[in-house]
Amino acid sequence: MDSRPGISPIHIVGGGLAGSEAAWQLAERGHRVVLHEMRPVKTTEAHKTDRLAELVCSNTFKSTEITNAHGLLKAEMRLLGSIVLQAADEARVPAGTALAVDRDMFSAGVHDRLMAHPRVTVERGEFVALPSPGIVATGPLTSKALADQIARSLGIAALAFYDAIAPIVSVESIDMDVAFRASRYDKETMAGEENAYLNCAMNKEQYEAFIDALTLADVFTAHEFDKVPYFEGCMPVEEMARRGRESLRFGPLKPVGIEDPKTQRRPYAVVQLRREDRAGRMWNLVGLQTRLKIPEQQRVFRTIPALANAEFLRFGSIHRNSYVNSPASLTPYLSLRGDPLTLFAGQLTGVEGYTESTATGLLAAINLDRMLRGADPVLPPPTTMLGALYRYLREADPAHFQPMNANFGLLEELAVVPRDKAKKREQYAARALGEMQSWIDATALDGATAAQ
Repeated sequence: MDSRPGISPIHIVGGGLAGSEAAWQLAERGHRVVLHEMRPVKTTEAHKTDRLAELVCSNTFKSTEITNAHGLLKAEMRLLGSIVLQAADEARVPAGTALAVDRDMFSAGVHDRLMAHPRVTVERGEFVALPSPGIVATGPLTSKALADQIARSLGIAALAFYDAIAPIVSVESIDMDVAFRASRYDKETMAGEENAYLNCAMNKEQYEAFIDALTLADVFTAHEFDKVPYFEGCMPVEEMARRGRESLRFGPLKPVGIEDPKTQRRPYAVVQLRREDRAGRMWNLVGLQTRLKIPEQQRVFRTIPALANAEFLRFGSIHRNSYVNSPASLTPYLSLRGDPLTLFAGQLTGVEGYTESTATGLLAAINLDRMLRGADPVLPPPTTMLGALYRYLREADPAHFQPMNANFGLLEELAVVPRDKAKKREQYAARALGEMQSWIDATALDGATAAQ
């Protein structure tokens, strides 16, 4: 196959944010692109129009401040020339420091650009093959036929179809004078390390207060397309608590096999935290998946001993989703292991959020372009937010893999960590943007490889 730009077309499946970004980036680099979007031939429960890059949930891309993880990722994407962010800027509506947009204006901006591009063809209808060369960016509402094809190609029984996500907190915000290391019966280990879990013991009074806060808290109301048929492995902790006040003590908060070193006794109940990253900077509240509203999650989970000042790096959620177990199934740059020219992007890879999804589409396009030109794929350093997201997708424990959003806990730690949180984030941002620019220069991503 002749893979020179303009000779053999690249097929991109999915006209959402990731697919639209990827199509534009490849077309601008001289490739002929066929963008496959099944709407309106085959509709979804969420979409209302047939336009590319339609936003189906919130109208905000979150913060633009570089001292916010989402804002930092946007700043990195701007250095890489994101067309989605350009369209978002043009459609921006007042929302403080958040990048909120007029939905119709935004999607029209992306749609019209792609429809007018001389090297982009949009084909309507369901596409169920894995393209090579190409990018699969079909998102959480991937059709069953394509999902089945992906599962067959990856050699797994099925994709994940429902997320049951527990909150993640920063290790720096955990009160280590209260929390203690222990594993049930000293049997559970992580990477050969004994006592791999952090534990927050509760006496009866503390447990009762937690149950009271949990059962009275407000929950999100799901979209019709996002309703989850709860089963035991996906049960929100607040639903479990409503079954009976003792239900959590015989479920995720059971104290069996745990001894509190302060009392030398078994706690009344215990919340276990599991390490989420190799550096031990992010810790998952095991078994506490939830549909509580975000302010309620902060209020309720801060009643847990040791978490009174918890900094949440990811909030819990339970919703419909389709995603690949990327660390178990894909290469570090998110291609099929058996075919490097079939890449994945968007929420299908295990990232959460508009900005994160778009960013993976951008990087997938960069790497597919490089490989078709005979160069190796590249990844930004883990000191950048984009590079840190990709590191998570390749290094997360496959047995516990769940989607992740941009957060500062993903970044490579600073050599010298300031005590002041604001200064710490300023230094993270300055380092990330400097190293992203250096990476762009070193890998010739400044337009030098684009078609002349």
